[in-house]
Amino acid sequence: MKKQNLLFLALVFSLNVTAQTTEVKSTIAVANPNVTAISVKAESAAKMMRLELIKLDKYKVYDEFDMADVLKTNPDFTQGCFGQNCLIKLGEGLNTNYVMSGSLDLLGNKIAITLKIIDVKNKTIYMSAVREFDNQEVEVQRMIEIVLKEMHGLPVDKVLLDRLSFKNELITSNNIGKVNNSGPRIGVAGLVGSINEFATRPEDQGGLGIQPVVSMIGYQVEGQYVGTENFSALVEGIFNVSGLEQGQFIPTFIFMNGFRFGKGNWEFAFGPGFGLKKVSNGFLYSAGASANKLGNDDRYFSEEDWASYAYTNYGTDPAYITNGSFVAPTPEELTSNTTYNFGKSFYDRRGITKLNTSFVFAFGRTFKAGALNIPVNIFYSSQRGGGYVGFNVGFNVIKSKKQINSL
Repeated sequence: MKKQNLLFLALVFSLNVTAQTTEVKSTIAVANPNVTAISVKAESAAKMMRLELIKLDKYKVYDEFDMADVLKTNPDFTQGCFGQNCLIKLGEGLNTNYVMSGSLDLLGNKIAITLKIIDVKNKTIYMSAVREFDNQEVEVQRMIEIVLKEMHGLPVDKVLLDRLSFKNELITSNNIGKVNNSGPRIGVAGLVGSINEFATRPEDQGGLGIQPVVSMIGYQVEGQYVGTENFSALVEGIFNVSGLEQGQFIPTFIFMNGFRFGKGNWEFAFGPGFGLKKVSNGFLYSAGASANKLGNDDRYFSEEDWASYAYTNYGTDPAYITNGSFVAPTPEELTSNTTYNFGKSFYDRRGITKLNTSFVFAFGRTFKAGALNIPVNIFYSSQRGGGYVGFNVGFNVIKSKKQINSL
């Protein structure tokens, strides 16, 4: 009898110890979070939150089927139940210890995740946490995992955290804006070198017959791809037309890379220019070099000009008649100057059209008057044998600022 009593007492003691050491998990339900500007639906986000809670192994997690009957009783529980009072009512209806909700928001180029757990009995916030992540929407569930682990003081994979964390970098951070500095440009340029000669050459010799100073009018489109408080890197496209005041239409397009720096908005830019030109093979005769054999003034001879000139002046000369046919003398024969040949292309408005390329350097400053920007620049456009040197001025009004990393 005594042995049976001892066995009974041992059994009771064992059951009591087991009951005391077995952990009773608190119950928790998850309400649909508030989701803004990302494609993940609130119901899907809630499922992700439940899944990550189950992985923590700290709660007995209600699923959507456990919650279905209570959710039907009040439409507010499924639409807009984000505040503490509503979440407490939901928890009381479910007879659960805790209710979790939160928000997932796309803010600029980052995703902010906020989670909070409400203590239903005490009507207080039991836990809450918020963290900003890089805009990698496909990794929302891992972001929720990180926030939950941090809330409960559990270790987080450092590699995963580093890959998903929002990095507020110096150069391309969201607090740096860009100003659209596009607008009209007007200026004046002097022509130098071969461009000067072509401009002042008479029209009957293939020149333009104009003064070697031309107006310039155009429009600049500007984009900023790097910006800090005192430095900006820019791409600029400029369409420009020259010579309108002298009856000429000379179009060019310039693509430039620019750097604007300092509080004074100083700028340096450079890049290629593209246009069209007409050229012919010929030579430029300098009267003083050959004892005025071909005239008293500097003159341009194309191959066609020379053929006409030679026939007019030497067409009946027996020295240039062979077998009854006229054979035109070469420029070298008449001038004893070997530099006169037809191997070089000269600007000639009667010639064939080709692509004209140049390289442009510009330096200037943008002056500000309230919302008005006034860019002033000096420039040099270099091309084969000559170029343009001048200045231009423009204006534009700052209507708005845009984020460099706008989505």
